[in-house]
Amino acid sequence: MIPLAAPALPPILDLAGTAVFALTGALAAARLRQTFVTVAFFALVTGVGGGSVRDVLIGVPAFWMRDPWVAPVILVIALLAWFTPRRWWEHELLEWADAAGLAVFSVLGTAKALALGVAPVPAVVLGVVSGCAGGIIRDVLAGIPSILMRPELYVTAAALAATLCALGSTLVSPHWAVWGTAALAGFSLRGAAMVWRIELPTYSRE
Repeated sequence: MIPLAAPALPPILDLAGTAVFALTGALAAARLRQTFVTVAFFALVTGVGGGSVRDVLIGVPAFWMRDPWVAPVILVIALLAWFTPRRWWEHELLEWADAAGLAVFSVLGTAKALALGVAPVPAVVLGVVSGCAGGIIRDVLAGIPSILMRPELYVTAAALAATLCALGSTLVSPHWAVWGTAALAGFSLRGAAMVWRIELPTYSRE
């Protein structure tokens, strides 16, 4: 039986991952020249999407429903994207922010699943879901091809971070060192894929 109590994960890391993902959602809506309501909605669903799907699968209340800081942080992020010039966020800043959110949420998702009694392999899957679902929801809402449908190393980077977290958590203490190393590895792989255009081979059978 999986306990319903939340694990003692650092709240600041969860908020940081939510804020980064919320920023990518808000900026995606801003690039489409949407209203503030739409910008805020994109920030919300992108920021909490992956974690909410994870918590539903585990069978616990969605993390943002019990944390009084999540909604205010997302609102602040939406305001930041709305009131700042778009040129501040051009080039690849959105992609780098997404890479950071991907790595952090993949690790935290895996760590939370492990703390709630989920076996290591399913915990890794939940970590990947935590890291990827928010970005996929954002892309679908924006009407652009989902990162899941492109050969870039995205899910692979999430899987690396989640796997290292699961392996390290059973072998190494303190856990914060494992989480940091795993998140850095996932972020580095995603960053390398963006810089050097590293892609997975696509299906080519006739």
